[in-house]
Amino acid sequence: MDERDFEGTLVLEQLAAIGRIEDFFDAIDSDDVRRAVSLMKKAGVDAHTIAIVVRKMEDSDGGH
Repeated sequence: MDERDFEGTLVLEQLAAIGRIEDFFDAIDSDDVRRAVSLMKKAGVDAHTIAIVVRKMEDSDGGH
């Protein structure tokens, strides 16, 4: 998957499987990249997808 094809639903499904969607959104809302990455790793999200999510967080620059 590349960034053009990125679909956040898969990330959310993996986070839902471990019951951490709310925590993930809290991390996103507070621009806590470290916490978001940690949660995605716990959910089994692959490194490439994590990098896309981090890039999108950084690109949003508070505008999400």
